[in-house]
Amino acid sequence: MNLIFYDKTERIRQLSYDVHHYFGFGFLEKVYENALKHVLENEGFFVEQQKPINVRYKDNYLVGEYFADLVVNNEILIELKAVKMLQNIHQAQLLHYLKATGIKVGLLINFGTGKLGFKRFVF
Repeated sequence: MNLIFYDKTERIRQLSYDVHHYFGFGFLEKVYENALKHVLENEGFFVEQQKPINVRYKDNYLVGEYFADLVVNNEILIELKAVKMLQNIHQAQLLHYLKATGIKVGLLINFGTGKLGFKRFVF
């Protein structure tokens, strides 16, 4: 495939499935975040956890700060959830993070059900 960072996002997807298979569902988001960071780093990825994201108004005035769950290789932003069902607000949150950072690829991963939820977005 010729999608941006396809090989990397596919590997992240596979590793997310491994984490989900090991833990199942029912843990807090932080458990999955820590585990995924660990396996990604073991694969040679550079991972920043809880990376601050400044949100600025059009005149560059700082209006807020968010924290991205994981940023991989400064190229892929990962937003993790451990909920029964993803909501539109979760997708909007990820898209806003991509806009604020300039990162092009985002992954929304939900560990909160029996089947791992994995959505890939390009901004």
